[in-house]
Amino acid sequence: MAKPNAKGPTKTVQIYCVKCKTQLYKYRKGGKGALVKCFKERIVDDFTNEEGQCPNCNSIFARPAMIRGAPALKIVGGKVTMK
Repeated sequence: MAKPNAKGPTKTVQIYCVKCKTQLYKYRKGGKGALVKCFKERIVDDFTNEEGQCPNCNSIFARPAMIRGAPALKIVGGKVTMK
């Protein structure tokens, strides 16, 4: 399979924790579907201290994975929201 486009989409979304509404990432998302994964190379601003863990309420919202040969975070369903 092909790697994701490094330059990627230009549309950015803000990703927030559902539990405490803390901003986690500013991310360049492609498509119009739900947020299932975040490629690490597309994260513009990272507000977390530990990978996949909310800095405020310490809930785990993602786990590391390799998708199409690129490092990514698989989002746990219902743990984050985006605007």
